[in-house]
Amino acid sequence: MTNEFEPFEIREPAVQTIPFVYNSPHSGRCYPSAFLDESRLDGHAIRRSEDHYVDELFSAAPSFGAPMLVANFPRAYVDVNREPYELDPRMFSDPLPPYANSNSARVAGGLGTIPRIVAENMEIYEGRMPLASAMERIETCYKPYHACLRKLIARTHARFGLGVLIDCHSMPGNIRVAGSGIKPDFIVGDRYGTSASGELSRAALQFLEELGFAAVRNKPYAGGFITEHYGRPARDLHALQIEVNRSLYIDELTLEKRPDFDALAGSLAIFMGQMADFVADYFGDQALAAE
Repeated sequence: MTNEFEPFEIREPAVQTIPFVYNSPHSGRCYPSAFLDESRLDGHAIRRSEDHYVDELFSAAPSFGAPMLVANFPRAYVDVNREPYELDPRMFSDPLPPYANSNSARVAGGLGTIPRIVAENMEIYEGRMPLASAMERIETCYKPYHACLRKLIARTHARFGLGVLIDCHSMPGNIRVAGSGIKPDFIVGDRYGTSASGELSRAALQFLEELGFAAVRNKPYAGGFITEHYGRPARDLHALQIEVNRSLYIDELTLEKRPDFDALAGSLAIFMGQMADFVADYFGDQALAAE
């Protein structure tokens, strides 16, 4: 990793007043020049795996009193929503270490910790890369990112007695719910009830529907590594993944923002306020116990 830019940033409120942490791990759009040089894709095609501008859609989080962690490095460079070593042996000129997980479905699909493809099965690289290149990305981007996220969640839990992680993502506009034909505007993922309380998931769905959106739960996206890894409802740590349909706010060919981008961001600000109020009401005094 070069020093061209900081790998990530924390957008902090003056004082954290609610037990929420917002996270945007896939909206990074700073591409290291060496990475672009070694890619077979042009500067437009390489961006097709981004969760385009999701950090801007959820940018109101600090105004509600919640920190927001935002990746600057792109998902195509290293994906922090994976295990640390989900690696594809076909990508590297060296053998993988024994602790690498090369058998996951995500690796098979080309979307491991170091992705092989961007959206629509577009290969990123011409040939194999040194394993050291992958390890450098994991050491300089992946591990510091998760260390920061863990710290934010631990700080929140210590202060309020609970923590709610909202993991913010976007999805292609052609996504349909299998068997129903529903084209969702939002998908709320809670790992089928294991990463957050059912009440929290149902509240998120209700608020989105009341704002006029088609919202579904867990299908086809139930949450990735981050949701699964940090959601521990039995310990009052809840993690929800929110997927936004990209066709609502960008032209998916040009990647330009649509005119109603700001209106969607405004709706999400209302949603964030409603979620904060719900947690304060449902979880009671512990949600207001900031000192």
